[in-house]
Amino acid sequence: MINKSFKWILVAALSGFLFGFDTVVISGANLPIKELWETDPFFHGFFIMSMALWGTVIGALFGAYPTNTFGRKKTLVGIGFLFFISALGSAFAMDPYTFSFFRFIGGLAVGVSSIAAPIYISEISSPERRGSLGVLYQFSLVFGILIAFFSNYLFTGFQGIQDWRWMLGIEALPAALYLWMTLTIPDTPRWYILYKKNDTAALKILNQIYGETVDAQNSIDEIKSADHGANHEKKLFTDKNNKILVLAFLISFFNQLSGINFILYYAPEILEMAGFATKESLFKSIFIGLTNIIFTFTGLLLIDRLGRKQLLIIGSLGYIMSLSGVSISFYMGANPQWIAFYIFAFIASHAVGQGTVIWVFISEIFPNRLRAKGQSFGAGVHWIFAALITLIGPPIIAFYQTNPWPIFSFFALMMILQFIFSIFVMPETKGKSLEEINSMIHKK
Repeated sequence: MINKSFKWILVAALSGFLFGFDTVVISGANLPIKELWETDPFFHGFFIMSMALWGTVIGALFGAYPTNTFGRKKTLVGIGFLFFISALGSAFAMDPYTFSFFRFIGGLAVGVSSIAAPIYISEISSPERRGSLGVLYQFSLVFGILIAFFSNYLFTGFQGIQDWRWMLGIEALPAALYLWMTLTIPDTPRWYILYKKNDTAALKILNQIYGETVDAQNSIDEIKSADHGANHEKKLFTDKNNKILVLAFLISFFNQLSGINFILYYAPEILEMAGFATKESLFKSIFIGLTNIIFTFTGLLLIDRLGRKQLLIIGSLGYIMSLSGVSISFYMGANPQWIAFYIFAFIASHAVGQGTVIWVFISEIFPNRLRAKGQSFGAGVHWIFAALITLIGPPIIAFYQTNPWPIFSFFALMMILQFIFSIFVMPETKGKSLEEINSMIHKK
């Protein structure tokens, strides 16, 4: 029989499906919309492609407020509603400005999701399984990416120039289902203890999570003790938190400077530049999604065995080799199949490394009272760089036209720096309680 807490975690993780679907579905609508509204590269990059990401930035930066004030559960419910409205609004938009507005709404949902869902999962999970359960969010995310690529492929040629409306509108169905499911889950014990002063509700949930294997009252005492030791600190940007802030900043910074969003958003266009036909490039994009989900599952199996640090080291090496391969292949005019191979290798490296680690790691390293604000900071950094890279994508692609090898060389260089970070700076957090992790980081 499936444990109740596992069901709750699955529901929270499903917000990752909408996150992944919403983020990548625009890749199929990219070229049809560009032709429909005939916008210049900067307008297309800002209003069409990156507007959702600017919404994500706002959602991430301010997502801590609803997560703490209204609770993790109510915030997840609100996320489902925003995804639903965004999907329908984008599908029925009649001009680029209305389209951008509803994409912005979807971006808000993605941004807040990257705060509330990882926190909910980390606070519901046991220390021994927190890594693998946390990766369920990322697994759900990459599954959403896969379904978005597959959906885009299926809807290509479905209704001519209106295909893109179906690509975007179909998201309303899983959004409505997710919205209904979030109404069935409780809030987390730590939120009840720290923000509602409701030990009774917290005790009930802890008993459902651990059963008789753990003294739930002792867990409550440990949470309160850690909170008391933190002196009810409410400010994130203090000298005491500098080390944690640097860790959150760097892992988020390197995540996007790998070029992952650049490749996911512009995958069909990049593959066309490599020499594939439009329909074939969309079909190849499905294999990007398949590669992503297979290696994310591998990361899920390994994160609580090898640990966060080791996975990031492995992923960094894969990044360096695959990005260098893409760059050299474009530079030398190699067979398009080689470029596709190296892109698949890049996706595999991301999935087993950064993709598996980032949301788990950021949700672990901040103190209980600062977890939402810390997650907001890390996610905000992540999405600011994602938005910037997506914004400049169309002009850069237009500039390099058929040979974008310098772009991939730059990303490879950034991953050499991440490799150094993962070896010498990043701590290992596997198997430790949230309170133990914070104590360990501050002692170092």
